[in-house]
Amino acid sequence: MSEITKSIPLYSPAYFGYSFLGGAISCSFTHSAITCLDLIKTRAQVSTKDSIQLTFKDFIKQRNNGLKLLYTGGLTTFFGYGLQGFGKYGFYELFKYKYTQLFPEHFNQTYVYLLASASAEFLADILLCPLEAVKIKQQTYIKDNATFLNYNKSHLSMTGTFKELLKEGKLYTGIVPLWLRQIPYTMVKFTTFEKIVEFIYEKLDLKKEEMNKLQQASVSFVSGFFAGTMCAIVSNPADVMVSKLNSPLEDPNAKAVIKSTSERLSYEYAKIGFKGLWMGLPTRIVMISCLTSMQWLIYDSFKIFVGLPTTGGH
Repeated sequence: MSEITKSIPLYSPAYFGYSFLGGAISCSFTHSAITCLDLIKTRAQVSTKDSIQLTFKDFIKQRNNGLKLLYTGGLTTFFGYGLQGFGKYGFYELFKYKYTQLFPEHFNQTYVYLLASASAEFLADILLCPLEAVKIKQQTYIKDNATFLNYNKSHLSMTGTFKELLKEGKLYTGIVPLWLRQIPYTMVKFTTFEKIVEFIYEKLDLKKEEMNKLQQASVSFVSGFFAGTMCAIVSNPADVMVSKLNSPLEDPNAKAVIKSTSERLSYEYAKIGFKGLWMGLPTRIVMISCLTSMQWLIYDSFKIFVGLPTTGGH
């Protein structure tokens, strides 16, 4: 550990600056790494014909382009979720500190976790929403009667899609469903993580400072995995609706009558029903559990690297 990082005071501007940076690094790399799973999940959610199994088999059949197509939207994911991670983790650390100072000493810390994570995600999604819309359109766009696989051999570029959605005024079409998906997701993610970390240290009957850095990072990894499982389940219905909102309408008659986001939500729910809100859940549980565990591992490893304490348990 360098002398520079040793001198970083807790809750100083440098402390929060590293938290913002660590969040960006953590989320950009982890989300882009699982683009293939996200693509299969998204297409299964927006199509009434495709199942996860059929979608995956279709990609496998593409000898020359299958792997490339599985990572459609990967660059958009890298930048979009890098921005979201920047806000999610950085603002969480900031709000957690501010709310802890604001409330009385005996105030239940669980409520601080919930409030801080909700506040952070609200701001983080404003950063994410435009590129989330771009990514979903890249992954679901079908031109005329061409299949996704055939069309995406010359797939939509990130900048071209962004400009098109900006011109159409659709970059923030999905912001409300995104909040409905991500805010409960992040509240569960951060609060469950913090509580599991506390539980592990309590059961081990050790203070965090008594464990080495590798052991602390391992606690973050395990806690992140179980937190990811919980938040995947909680947020799946809203995830389905976000995918639906950002995908093209298949029914030409519906295009003429649907004028607002609420009308589109009602239309989509009428088509899929309550059962349809859980489409893609098995894939999403695998994806989010692995994603969340790796995010916490990278984030807290980065904090260790720059000389800051890991998250939770203090």
